[in-house]
Order: sequence, then structure tokens, then C-alpha cells
Amino acid sequence: MSAENFIDYVKILFRSGRGGSGSAHLQRTAKDPKAGPDGGDGGKGGDIILKGNGNLWTLLHLRYTKHIFAEDGCNGSANQCFGKNGKNAVVEVPLGTVVKNLETGEFLGEVIEDGQEFVVLKGGRGGLGNVHFKSATRQTPRFAQPGEKGIEEWLVLELKILADVGLVGFPNAGKSTLISALSNAKPKIADYPFTTLRPNLGIVACHKYQSFVIADIPGIIEGASQGKGLGLRFLRHIERNALLLFVIPCNTKSIKKEYKILLNELKAYNPELIDKKRVLAITKCDLLTEKESIMLSKNVPKNIPILFISSVNNKNLEKLKDVIWKQLTNFEF
Repeated sequence: MSAENFIDYVKILFRSGRGGSGSAHLQRTAKDPKAGPDGGDGGKGGDIILKGNGNLWTLLHLRYTKHIFAEDGCNGSANQCFGKNGKNAVVEVPLGTVVKNLETGEFLGEVIEDGQEFVVLKGGRGGLGNVHFKSATRQTPRFAQPGEKGIEEWLVLELKILADVGLVGFPNAGKSTLISALSNAKPKIADYPFTTLRPNLGIVACHKYQSFVIADIPGIIEGASQGKGLGLRFLRHIERNALLLFVIPCNTKSIKKEYKILLNELKAYNPELIDKKRVLAITKCDLLTEKESIMLSKNVPKNIPILFISSVNNKNLEKLKDVIWKQLTNFEF
């Protein structure tokens, strides 16, 4: 999938169906020309429904959709015939999709399970026919209820990737190489500085029958929380991760400083991200001698699990899997 095809944000005008009007029909027969009211109820308007689809990974199929309208309910008719209910508009979305009101930013709901259905906008109720308004003192009501109007709103659908582990780091930190070494993902990798343009997901096998999902998030730069670079656009995906794997190359000027910058960007975007479990992987350690590794280990952040790894020669990758699994499950093999 190309970067242009990874769509995680769309704006759509939704409108639920209008309810059908009740009938004010008065029955007349050859035997009884004043048989009385027999108007049926109007049908209910269709709902706007989001449905989770585990086979979708992006909102690409909605990229060029500007309007989605549910069907209106039909009007009631004579002989107490009810109007047909309007057809619901069911929109399939990938798991992890959040829906918000465009104008107010109000959170309306989310879809996180395959097959889950969430009613975003309810259709209008159908009006009652005049048969409901007959009484001893009002034998021939010549009125009925109109149907309720549908609801029309601009809504935002926003995808937040569901993954156990999210890779956090600057561009060219070795995140794409790491995810390709740990999992079956095949992200674009090059020997020149560039940043991943879309999240990549990979499934990591761990101890035969166990596995976890890891996401390669596009590189964060200083100021990402204020809209610089691509970081702001993709920081939302980190909100779903149970654990954050910080990736910093061994040849950076200061591992402590880079880690602090990344941590500050997450905190500025959403303070709750700081409460997530964290692991720090120092990458590209195949470039270091044993003496250099010892010296480097003295200048790293404290109070966080740290591993010196290399995706090129698989150094400590199995150990990294064990540490991640322990953090995710509190279970040690």
C-alpha cells in the first residue's frame, strides 16, 4: 500500500432518514360511508450505522465520499397500513475508528470489534395515523402526526491503529528495519535519511504460540505536538498502544536528550501517554565495539528497561521480545 493510500482521517456529511407521516385517511364503504379513521403510522427513518470490519486497515474506501444519507421512512396509508421503514446506511470501517462532531469536536463513539455496530445518527420516528386520535368525543379526527426530521451533521471519522506496541523515535532511527526483523512486515527501507510516511503493522511471534502486534509510527521531530513534520498527524495512533518502544540509534549525540525530547512531545500531545509502559531500544549497535557499548551504557536514561540491539545481526532481538512480552502480560518465561 502506498503512502497516498493510507487514509486515517475523513470528513463526511451524514443524514439520517426522515420519518414517514401518519395517514389522516377516513374509511368509507358502501355499507358505512362514515366508517371512521383508519390512517396508518408512518415508517421510521433509516439510521446511520458504523460497522467494524476486521479486514479493513484504512479509511481509503471513504476518501472520496462526501455525503452518506439514510433512506426516509414511507408514509402511512388507508386500512391502518404502516409505512415502510427507511433503509439504514451501514458504513463499514476498520477497527479503531473514532467518530467526532466536526464543529464541536465532541466524541460520539468508537468501533473496536469486528462486527460491532454503532448507531451514529438515529432516524426520525414515523408519525402516528389518525386512528390513534379517535375518542368518544372525537369520532372523526382529520389529522395525523408528521414524521420526525432526520439528523444532518458533518462528522469526522478518525482511525487510531490497534496495536500492542508502538515504535517511537526520530526519522532514520532504525524503526522500519527493526519491525522488518521482528515481524512479517515489509516496510520501505533505504540507506539514506527519510521518514516512514504511513504506519506499518507487523505480527511478532513470541515463544511458539504467543504473539503481539507492533506498529511502526512515522518519525517524530521536535515540535511535532505543535504540528511540525508528520508527527502530529500520526501521534493519535500511539494512544491505542499498550506499550511504547522508544528507538534511538547508538550514534546519536545524546541518548538522554533525544529520549527526553520524544517524551516531551508525547506529553505535550496527550499527558496520558506518559503513563504507558515504556521500553528503550538502542539500535545499530553492530557499529559499536564492546568497549564503546560499555561506555555508552553509562549515559542512558534511568528507570526504564534498556536493551542494546542490532537489527542487522539480530543482536538481543529475542531478548527484546521477552522484555516486551513481560511488560505486556506481566508474565516471565
